[in-house]
Amino acid sequence: MTGPLFLLDTSIVLALVRGTELASFIERKLGLRASKVRPMISVVTHGEVRVLASRNSWGAKKLAVLQSALSDLVTVDINHPAVLDAYVEIDIYSQRGPGGARNMGKNDLWIAACAKAAGATLVTTDKDFDHLARTMISLQFIDPHGATP
Repeated sequence: MTGPLFLLDTSIVLALVRGTELASFIERKLGLRASKVRPMISVVTHGEVRVLASRNSWGAKKLAVLQSALSDLVTVDINHPAVLDAYVEIDIYSQRGPGGARNMGKNDLWIAACAKAAGATLVTTDKDFDHLARTMISLQFIDPHGATP
Protein backbone atom coordinates (compact mmCIF):
# COMPACT_ATOMS: atom_id res chain seq x y z
CA MET A 1 0.00 0.00 0.00
CA THR A 2 1.25 3.47 -0.81
CA GLY A 3 0.68 6.67 1.10
CA PRO A 4 -1.18 9.76 -0.02
CA LEU A 5 0.24 11.86 -2.81
CA PHE A 6 1.09 15.40 -1.64
CA LEU A 7 2.35 18.44 -3.50
CA LEU A 8 3.78 20.98 -1.05
CA ASP A 9 3.22 24.70 -1.47
CA THR A 10 6.22 26.96 -0.96
CA SER A 11 5.01 27.94 2.52
CA ILE A 12 5.18 24.30 3.61
CA VAL A 13 8.69 23.82 2.19
CA LEU A 14 9.87 26.94 4.03
CA ALA A 15 8.40 25.70 7.31
CA LEU A 16 10.14 22.35 6.89
CA VAL A 17 13.47 23.99 6.07
CA ARG A 18 13.21 26.31 9.06
CA GLY A 19 12.55 23.36 11.36
CA THR A 20 10.01 25.26 13.43
CA GLU A 21 7.17 23.92 15.56
CA LEU A 22 5.05 24.27 12.43
CA ALA A 23 7.38 21.80 10.70
CA SER A 24 6.91 19.31 13.55
CA PHE A 25 3.15 19.77 13.34
CA ILE A 26 3.18 19.19 9.58
CA GLU A 27 5.23 16.04 10.02
CA ARG A 28 2.93 14.71 12.75
CA LYS A 29 -0.19 15.49 10.71
CA LEU A 30 0.99 14.19 7.32
CA GLY A 31 3.76 11.73 8.16
CA LEU A 32 5.90 12.91 5.26
CA ARG A 33 9.12 11.23 6.40
CA ALA A 34 7.44 7.89 7.09
CA SER A 35 5.57 7.81 3.79
CA LYS A 36 6.73 5.46 1.07
CA VAL A 37 5.67 8.12 -1.43
CA ARG A 38 7.95 11.14 -1.60
CA PRO A 39 6.16 14.48 -1.52
CA MET A 40 6.29 16.66 -4.62
CA ILE A 41 6.84 20.34 -5.28
CA SER A 42 6.44 22.47 -8.36
CA VAL A 43 9.58 23.71 -10.06
CA VAL A 44 8.08 27.14 -9.33
CA THR A 45 8.74 26.54 -5.63
CA HIS A 46 12.45 26.14 -6.42
CA GLY A 47 12.40 29.67 -7.84
CA GLU A 48 10.38 31.13 -4.98
CA VAL A 49 12.61 29.73 -2.23
CA ARG A 50 15.79 30.74 -4.07
CA VAL A 51 14.53 34.33 -4.30
CA LEU A 52 13.65 34.33 -0.62
CA ALA A 53 17.04 32.87 0.34
CA SER A 54 18.86 35.48 -1.74
CA ARG A 55 16.72 38.36 -0.51
CA ASN A 56 17.32 37.34 3.12
CA SER A 57 21.04 36.58 2.64
CA TRP A 58 20.85 33.01 3.86
CA GLY A 59 24.18 31.62 4.89
CA ALA A 60 25.88 28.50 3.61
CA LYS A 61 24.46 26.27 6.35
CA LYS A 62 20.85 27.28 5.73
CA LEU A 63 21.32 27.03 1.96
CA ALA A 64 22.66 23.50 2.42
CA VAL A 65 19.58 22.56 4.46
CA LEU A 66 17.40 24.04 1.72
CA GLN A 67 19.21 22.14 -1.03
CA SER A 68 18.94 18.91 0.94
CA ALA A 69 15.21 19.44 1.45
CA LEU A 70 14.65 20.18 -2.23
CA SER A 71 16.64 17.08 -3.19
CA ASP A 72 14.38 14.91 -1.03
CA LEU A 73 11.27 16.05 -2.92
CA VAL A 74 10.02 15.13 -6.37
CA THR A 75 9.95 18.17 -8.63
CA VAL A 76 7.06 18.58 -11.05
CA ASP A 77 8.06 20.55 -14.15
CA ILE A 78 5.60 23.00 -15.67
CA ASN A 79 6.71 22.07 -19.18
CA HIS A 80 4.37 19.10 -19.44
CA PRO A 81 1.14 18.99 -21.46
CA ALA A 82 -0.95 17.89 -18.45
CA VAL A 83 0.36 20.79 -16.35
CA LEU A 84 -0.21 23.27 -19.17
CA ASP A 85 -3.77 21.98 -19.64
CA ALA A 86 -4.42 22.22 -15.89
CA TYR A 87 -3.05 25.79 -15.86
CA VAL A 88 -5.54 26.84 -18.54
CA GLU A 89 -8.42 25.03 -16.83
CA ILE A 90 -7.68 26.53 -13.39
CA ASP A 91 -7.18 30.05 -14.72
CA ILE A 92 -10.46 29.96 -16.67
CA TYR A 93 -12.28 28.46 -13.68
CA SER A 94 -10.84 31.17 -11.42
CA GLN A 95 -12.02 33.90 -13.76
CA ARG A 96 -15.51 32.43 -14.18
CA GLY A 97 -15.93 30.78 -10.78
CA PRO A 98 -19.19 30.73 -8.85
CA GLY A 99 -17.98 33.43 -6.45
CA GLY A 100 -16.95 35.77 -9.25
CA ALA A 101 -13.58 36.41 -10.84
CA ARG A 102 -10.59 35.47 -8.71
CA ASN A 103 -7.19 36.63 -9.93
CA MET A 104 -4.57 34.20 -8.72
CA GLY A 105 -0.89 35.00 -8.56
CA LYS A 106 0.81 33.28 -11.47
CA ASN A 107 3.13 31.26 -9.23
CA ASP A 108 0.15 29.96 -7.23
CA LEU A 109 -1.61 29.15 -10.48
CA TRP A 110 1.37 27.07 -11.65
CA ILE A 111 1.62 25.31 -8.28
CA ALA A 112 -2.09 24.43 -8.38
CA ALA A 113 -1.73 23.23 -11.97
CA CYS A 114 1.13 20.93 -10.94
CA ALA A 115 -1.00 19.48 -8.13
CA LYS A 116 -3.97 18.95 -10.46
CA ALA A 117 -1.87 17.35 -13.19
CA ALA A 118 -0.17 15.04 -10.69
CA GLY A 119 -3.45 14.09 -8.99
CA ALA A 120 -1.92 15.21 -5.70
CA THR A 121 -3.35 16.96 -2.67
CA LEU A 122 -1.95 20.48 -2.45
CA VAL A 123 -0.72 21.20 1.08
CA THR A 124 -0.52 24.88 2.03
CA THR A 125 -0.61 27.31 4.93
CA ASP A 126 -2.45 30.03 3.06
CA LYS A 127 -5.94 30.56 1.68
CA ASP A 128 -4.94 31.41 -1.90
CA PHE A 129 -6.24 28.09 -3.21
CA ASP A 130 -9.51 27.84 -1.27
CA HIS A 131 -11.73 28.59 -4.26
CA LEU A 132 -10.25 25.56 -6.05
CA ALA A 133 -10.93 23.06 -3.25
CA ARG A 134 -13.20 20.13 -4.08
CA THR A 135 -13.87 21.27 -7.65
CA MET A 136 -10.43 21.68 -9.21
CA ILE A 137 -7.92 20.22 -6.73
CA SER A 138 -7.71 18.34 -3.48
CA LEU A 139 -6.52 20.77 -0.80
CA GLN A 140 -5.06 20.29 2.67
CA PHE A 141 -4.86 23.52 4.68
CA ILE A 142 -2.40 23.63 7.56
CA ASP A 143 -3.22 26.48 9.92
CA PRO A 144 0.14 28.02 10.84
CA HIS A 145 -1.39 29.57 13.96
CA GLY A 146 -3.01 26.35 15.15
CA ALA A 147 0.23 24.38 14.93
CA THR A 148 1.77 25.59 18.17
CA PRO A 149 0.91 24.10 21.55
